[in-house]
Amino acid sequence: MRRGAAKIFLELVCLLLCRAEDATIAQWPRQPAQYGYCPHRRKLQPTMSRPKIKSKNDVKEGSCFKSIPVSSDRESYEPQVTPDRHQATARKMKDKLNIATWNIRTLLQKRKLENIKQEMERMKLNILGLSEVRWKGAGKLTSGGHEIIYSGGTESEKGVGIIVDQTVTKAIKGYWALSDRVLLVKIAGKHVDLNIIQVYAPTANSSDEDLDKFYNELETVKTQCKSQDPLIIMGDFNAKVCTEKVDDIVGKHGLGIRNERGEKLIEWCQTNNIILGNTWFQQPPRRKWTWKSPGDETRNQIDYMMISKRHRNALLLAKTYQRADCYSDHVPVVGKFKLKLKKYSKPFTNIKFDLAILKTNQSIKEKYQISVQNKFEALGDAEEVEPKWENFKSAIMEALQR
Repeated sequence: MRRGAAKIFLELVCLLLCRAEDATIAQWPRQPAQYGYCPHRRKLQPTMSRPKIKSKNDVKEGSCFKSIPVSSDRESYEPQVTPDRHQATARKMKDKLNIATWNIRTLLQKRKLENIKQEMERMKLNILGLSEVRWKGAGKLTSGGHEIIYSGGTESEKGVGIIVDQTVTKAIKGYWALSDRVLLVKIAGKHVDLNIIQVYAPTANSSDEDLDKFYNELETVKTQCKSQDPLIIMGDFNAKVCTEKVDDIVGKHGLGIRNERGEKLIEWCQTNNIILGNTWFQQPPRRKWTWKSPGDETRNQIDYMMISKRHRNALLLAKTYQRADCYSDHVPVVGKFKLKLKKYSKPFTNIKFDLAILKTNQSIKEKYQISVQNKFEALGDAEEVEPKWENFKSAIMEALQR
């Protein structure tokens, strides 16, 4: 009897303990082997698995996250953060372009172009539009992996240009140097082409005729761009639009007091469905102003990064970058765009020439001399140091390739 009573007592205690465990099994289940044998439990109950945490991307098996060690009576569990989000972010970053516009005052100064390229690399820019370049004529040249397209007049005044890095160079389809104030560059995209117009508008001292001529030229260039292609218009407009919101054209994050040139710019944008991108992003004042007066007494927003209203979602961010320095009273306006360019499988390679053959083969030497002579006759004279050097280098390289 005593043994039977003791056995019944142990079974009751075990039953109470197991029921208490069952109440918490749904939270932290044990492995079946941990139950052992109980008199009242003839079969081992299957382990209740903890509900998996599902995210927007659903965690996949074989996750790159390792299981987190827990106490001995609990299963390891998977974290909430899924690796899919990080992979998606990494893929999207490849589709972004950093584009900026900057009034550099001049490119005539010695080593000014090298200074601009260094700042471009430091800001990680793919495309940089330049106002007030002051180079004569129009053309295209290569400098240290960058390609420069410029448009000037007959005098060393005004002038615009666009510099692109190696990732964009092969995608350039063409350009139109309309005047010393307006330049269009067409870049091949994955699905549609990208049109970039760099401008330098007349200053406040210019006449109304000059301003009307500028907007007529801008209108002429815009008509060459297809409506389905993204259009970016950027540069120094010498206009203030202030903080007052205007339809879907001007945001409330502008700067300064609106002037007549600002009214003219807004009117043109309304007609052509163009938005002023850097007025739509909330930024501190130091990220808004683009020009400062001598002595830093006044700061205004007169340079703009604009985009066609149809493609406004491609502009992710627009702000100024004060740390850039090229001895100018302007600072660059930098825009981050979600755009895909057409990829070319052929990688960039450095070409090596067999120069020794010029000493041993007389016929090749004569052909090379004639080719160089013809190239230099076609180039003409250039007063600026940088274009002269780049044209000289291009002529030599093209002659060697032949």
